[in-house]
Amino acid sequence: MRKISKLILAISFVLSIISSAYAVTVVSWGGAYTASQKLGYGDPAAAKLGIPVNWVDYSGGLSEIKAQKEAGAITWDIIDLYAMDTINGCDEGLFVEFDFDKDFGPGADGVKASDDFFTGGKNPLTEHPGGMPSKCAVGNILYSWVYAYNHDTIGKKKPKTVKDFFNTKKFPGKRGIYNSPVAFLEVALAADGIKPGKGGAKIYEALKTEAGVTRAINKVKALCEDPNGGCVFWSAGAKPPELLISGEVVMATGWNGRFFNAIMTGAPLTQVWDGQGLDYQYMSLVKGGPNHKNGKAMKVLREMMSTEGLAGSAKHIAYSPFRKSSLAVIKAGEPWYKDGKTNMLPEMPSSKRNTKNYFLVDPFYWADNGTELGEKYEAMKAGLK
Repeated sequence: MRKISKLILAISFVLSIISSAYAVTVVSWGGAYTASQKLGYGDPAAAKLGIPVNWVDYSGGLSEIKAQKEAGAITWDIIDLYAMDTINGCDEGLFVEFDFDKDFGPGADGVKASDDFFTGGKNPLTEHPGGMPSKCAVGNILYSWVYAYNHDTIGKKKPKTVKDFFNTKKFPGKRGIYNSPVAFLEVALAADGIKPGKGGAKIYEALKTEAGVTRAINKVKALCEDPNGGCVFWSAGAKPPELLISGEVVMATGWNGRFFNAIMTGAPLTQVWDGQGLDYQYMSLVKGGPNHKNGKAMKVLREMMSTEGLAGSAKHIAYSPFRKSSLAVIKAGEPWYKDGKTNMLPEMPSSKRNTKNYFLVDPFYWADNGTELGEKYEAMKAGLK
């Protein structure tokens, strides 16, 4: 019996190694977001194609994939990225350049991919099809940087505006904020009186000056050093709801889908959409990844980014799929959420009720300035009293 058990264990170990080597590895941000991807399009793609899909969590950026490349040991196939990272990674040769309408199928309505992905046609800021920030990017979801509060503990007065996030006299207590300046310097300026303008143009005009950057960072610094305030920095998307539920902070910035999922599981949270930062998330194919040359990674990516795939992810989280044809599927199938009761289109960050005062996060600004601003932000955090 022992010999048989050992043999079974040995066979299982070998099979696990073979399966792991064969699987396409997709890297994403963990928690409810990765769960929505896995359940919405990862598992269906694996079942349809007969190719296992393995999900790995990371905290963003290009440092890990750069290290894999330098070591000559790339283990990732597909990465979920900020727009600025698709730009920089593409420029550095980390990712595969797509032949967009060849690599990605038409929508369910037959419209070619480059006309089906979100804005359709060409992004006015770039010559790449489908509104993509680089030739190495395919749009995944539209999401939002918002803030939320615990409505059971906040008191009688409720925050309603972006300025309220910084108002420690009216709402005393610590704030949870992202450990990177991305999208929060914009929020700081909006709270300091700069109206975003069309797409946030006025905010970025200010941030392109040294005075504007200093103004934004000083606004954050003042909040963090305020005796009635204070800052708790987070990096994992699941953290803001946890901070609010535990009472460690009175308000927290975060991603709307994470707050939505917490609310749907009973958390007493309310989102504030005023001054929200609309942002996009993309997928890139790793050049030289384990399943690059054999074509399996591209097959999986194509299937996941299909009309049905992107619509499927919205059954599990309130992020808007990047394809217009996916939105049509959701509209026709409402209530679309997995509970069979909740309409999802009104919960999307791009809905009319949520876009009365917002800015579009500028990927080109952050691709050009992210490293320098990150260093200034870290210096600010290190010097907090």
